[in-house]
Amino acid sequence: MTRLPYPPARRDEIVDVLHGTPVPDPYRWLEDPDAPETKEWLDAQEALFRGAELDGREHFRARVAELLRSGSVGTPVWRGERRFFTRRTPDQEHPVLYVADEDGERVLLDPTALDSSGLTTLDSYQPSKEGDRLAYQISVGGDEESKLYVIDVESGEVVEGPIDRCRYSPVAWLPGGEAFYYVRRLAPALVPDGEEQFHRRVYLHRVRSPADDDVLIFGEGLEKTNYYGVAVSRDGRWMWISAARGTAPRNDLWLGDLSASAPEAPALVTVQEGVDAQTALHVGRDGRLYVFTDLDAPRGRVCMTSPSEPGADSWRDLIPEDHEAVLSDFAILDDLPEPIILAGWTRHAISEITVHALETGERTGEVPLPGLGSAGGIVERPEGGHEAWFSYTDTITPTAVYRYDALTGETTLWEAPPGAIEVPEARTEQIVYRSQDGTEVHMLAISREGSGPRPTILYGYGGFGISMTPGFSATALAWVEAGGVYAVAQLRGGGEQGEQWHRAGMLGHKQNVFDDLHAAAEHLIATGVTSPDRLAISGGSNGGLLVGAALTQRPDLYAAVVCAAPLLDMIRYEKFGLGATWNVEYGSADVPEEFGWLWGYSPYHRVREGVSYPATLFAVFASDTRVHPLHAWKMAAALQHAQAGDRPILLRNETEVGHGARAVSKSIELAADQLAFLARHTGLGVTGER
Repeated sequence: MTRLPYPPARRDEIVDVLHGTPVPDPYRWLEDPDAPETKEWLDAQEALFRGAELDGREHFRARVAELLRSGSVGTPVWRGERRFFTRRTPDQEHPVLYVADEDGERVLLDPTALDSSGLTTLDSYQPSKEGDRLAYQISVGGDEESKLYVIDVESGEVVEGPIDRCRYSPVAWLPGGEAFYYVRRLAPALVPDGEEQFHRRVYLHRVRSPADDDVLIFGEGLEKTNYYGVAVSRDGRWMWISAARGTAPRNDLWLGDLSASAPEAPALVTVQEGVDAQTALHVGRDGRLYVFTDLDAPRGRVCMTSPSEPGADSWRDLIPEDHEAVLSDFAILDDLPEPIILAGWTRHAISEITVHALETGERTGEVPLPGLGSAGGIVERPEGGHEAWFSYTDTITPTAVYRYDALTGETTLWEAPPGAIEVPEARTEQIVYRSQDGTEVHMLAISREGSGPRPTILYGYGGFGISMTPGFSATALAWVEAGGVYAVAQLRGGGEQGEQWHRAGMLGHKQNVFDDLHAAAEHLIATGVTSPDRLAISGGSNGGLLVGAALTQRPDLYAAVVCAAPLLDMIRYEKFGLGATWNVEYGSADVPEEFGWLWGYSPYHRVREGVSYPATLFAVFASDTRVHPLHAWKMAAALQHAQAGDRPILLRNETEVGHGARAVSKSIELAADQLAFLARHTGLGVTGER
């Protein structure tokens, strides 16, 4: 293998001095995607990538496509005897939204029918309390901008919309279906340049009224990066608003009594403000206030109080913290002689659902689950009942929906994904290893029978309290079926062990995350699973930052890297996309101490000439409004310039897709390119046999 002829990239003598430290930025010109020089460079990078020798691409494309023919099904959302759910059949590009009632089921919204190009995605939906109207949000081309519409469920007529600037907006219907609370950004003309993605407010909207006449409810004068949540109890009496600065693991919370104040001006009472905890509310059908919080309980607890006394001083533990498991959700089943509450947990990322007496919280049983996997989204009927629905998946099982009947104590399959597929035989092993500082970390490894060392993909994320739980992955199974090992490390920064685990990998503790990944790699090598010339790492978004830091810190440890939609210039990340909402996770270069944290690991700034770096594929998306592709562009240019070895540094740019949901066909193409690249550079021979 010889060094590739990389497209020329000008290196400018740009050096910022921050807090007394010189910060070079030779590729700042690549921050302008519209500049002719940038476009020319990107075109040349695309040609270089398309000319790369990726012999396994066709095999992986076909196999991932076959595995994704399982389709998908979502948990039902009930309104009386009417239920709403999504389903994707084997040949569909996107999930379709259905409604089912006594007349059968019918399509409410098919993104492909709206847009035959496949570029339109359904972001979210929320039926009214009576189930006769439904609000939904769609985006086009991956921009995640979420335009909001309302349709009449019976006729399918669009009665409202589009309302723009609704990205990440909840919809909280008032009884009667004529009004709802929601969140909308201020118009661009009303905010400073560069801040168009911020400045959210909570509004009250009346159906068929102009959105510009909506009543401002909350958010004026507060932090520009705040995210807001809003909800209304089923009986319409209570409403609550939460506010969190960016992605901070804490929120302020207020409760309002709509029987004592008008919906246009709810009188809000503080539940918590300035408290370092995450708290959510639910008003039960019994009129009591249920509090889900990690205040004084990093793994979570459920408390109970009266809505008239919502402050923490009045909370009474119903389901206390479990010091070995993390509480994920709960549901109340009260159409029983003795009402119960179901609690969802993850224990080292494996799901459990326990049964408790609603009055006392005493544990009385457990919900049978199909296996050792991930159960999520426990759903009850808003009007009460004895049934609950939840999704379930594991490493070899596509997501299905199950029903639990509290009268019988039985769990049964409610709806399986619609496609029949051949899933390869594979085993999943839970591995425990120790990080550099002695911390015990868990990892899941999926493989077929055989001995090592084998080509291995080590995947990680390690941020924002997000847990890496077992789940069906066509990408992972295609790799394992071809003879590789696929490992997922549950690094600090995630939520697998609760909020303390998250905080052990954020801000000034971010290096712990990288150390945990290096230790996972070293464990896989030491135990004979793989070897440095057969080990690849893969991650996206915050996980792209993870593998970007890893390849610069330990280039000797990894043979190949896939780095997707990454953050890599950690000195300037706040200036682009949604970066300003993440300084609560990473820190800000404007603050001297926090600059020190960022400067210590910023991957773009840690690239050194004369180093032999792993084969690296950057995958970025032109419509990504969360993480700007410029991070990967600058890093690719830096690595191509510095690379002393002959392993390639490639850049895959994709248009008309963004950070999140995409058409199935586009997911297949991305997975095929990534797997073929990793196979070539870890020695995985793809024969096409199973």
